[in-house]
This record gives sequence, C-alpha cells and structure tokens, in this order.
Amino acid sequence: MAENKSMRVAEASAGERLDRVTETVLPDSGLRLRRRLCEEGRVLVDDCPRGPGYKVAAGQRIELLPEEAGPASPADLGLLVVAKTRNFVAVYKPGGVHSAAIAGKEGPCAEAVLADLVPGEVPVLLNRLDFLTSGLLLAALNPEGESIWRRAEETGIIRKFYLAEVRGRLDGMVTVRSRLDTADRATTRVLDEPDPDPGRWTDVKAVGHDRRADTSRVLCLIARGARHQIRAHLASIDHPIIGDPLYGDGREGEPMHLHHQRVELPGFTAEVSAPF
Repeated sequence: MAENKSMRVAEASAGERLDRVTETVLPDSGLRLRRRLCEEGRVLVDDCPRGPGYKVAAGQRIELLPEEAGPASPADLGLLVVAKTRNFVAVYKPGGVHSAAIAGKEGPCAEAVLADLVPGEVPVLLNRLDFLTSGLLLAALNPEGESIWRRAEETGIIRKFYLAEVRGRLDGMVTVRSRLDTADRATTRVLDEPDPDPGRWTDVKAVGHDRRADTSRVLCLIARGARHQIRAHLASIDHPIIGDPLYGDGREGEPMHLHHQRVELPGFTAEVSAPF
C-alpha cells in the first residue's frame, strides 16, 4: 500500500469487530490478513492501534497505515543457515519476521529470500513459524527432500522441539492431549475433549524455574502440530507463554518467548540456541 487509507465507522457498523469493519478500506482482503494488520499495529482507531477483536463505535476514525519498505536480504531479516545437506537446509528465523508471504500483503518474509542463502538451489519451505516465534525453518532442496518430509509427517516420526518460558511454576512432565479448533478465527480454541491423534499432542517437560519472577522454562515436543498448538495448549494448563499477545499478557512490541530449537527427521537433524 503506497498511502494511508481511512474511514469513519457508520452507525450500522457500531459494535462490530475491527478486523471485520476494515473490509471497507481493504475490499479485496481476507479476514486473516486484516487480523494480521491489526496485530502488527497498522490499524489505528482514533489514532490508537487496536487489536482485531476491538469493538468499534459509530463515528470513530479508522486508519490503515502504509507498510514501510522492508529489507530485501537474509542478513537484514536476521536469517542464518544452521545446517545443510543434499536434501535439506535449516535456517534460523528471529522473532518479528514472517515465515512466508501472506496473500494480499506486501513486505519481506523468510520464504522470499531463502534462495539467497543457498545459491544455485531452489528451496521449498516445509514449515512455518508464527511471526513472533523464533527458531528453525526447514526447506527441501529437491523433490527427494520434499518426499522424505511428507512421509515423515504422515507417519508422525518428525520430532520438533520448542523451548518456551511460561508464567507460573511447572514441574515434571505433562502431555496436553486436548483437541484444537483451528477454524478461521484470531485464536485457536482448546476443546474439552482429547484428540485421538498423538501427532496433535504437546509433550511438555519442565527444565527450569525462576522463583523470583514466578516463571518456568519448558521444552515442548510436537510431531505434526496445528496452528498455535503449543501456545494454546500451554495457556490451557494455566502456563501461558511470556510475551504471547493472544493467549497470555504480551504487549505490542514485546518479544514472545517461544523458540523452535531442534528438528529431527530421517537423515537430518538441526538445532539452534534460543535468544532468551
């Protein structure tokens, strides 16, 4: 978007969610894109950034800020190659960087510059991390790599380890088996029923505790995973991730303490330390 777009809330729209009202200024956009813009602080209501669930009032002025020109190189985005074989490359992505392009949205993302990290290759992104999550992105360098990844996901033998810092004291180990509702909404809903698929469970192991801050460091293991799985599962057991703006008390601009630390699949392993 090259310039600001704005509107006034009509009487008929009073009480509606901000991410739905903004369709007036972005008529060809999807709901997910509009939510993302709200979460990034680019949607102002009477000059104040508001979240996607904010209920608007008649007469309020909504302004959509233009996106600044973004960095175009892996170094600008903070991307680094962690491990590389004939079939795969693992890349470190810091928090605050999009993994992949979002429909209808311009701007830099890790996927767009992967080829710059592996000259002569045609990498295909295999996994995605949330905007605020740091850690490993994996890409296949050939059809064989894509096939290995696909089979490993189907059989549930991929092991993805995430390090997180959460609120409260958590000791020992726990497996969160709750089924997740990932329908098109800002947050993933945790249901009061177990998921029969172990590939959707989250194994949580406590690895440290800060008594003064009343926080715990935990290692989470998932196989396939679902959108926001670890974030929603940890919050459901009363241990939201520090800095999580959707499932915890994170504030805009605050880093989220969730990091994809290690990935294991047949013939390939990669690991990278957390920034927290």
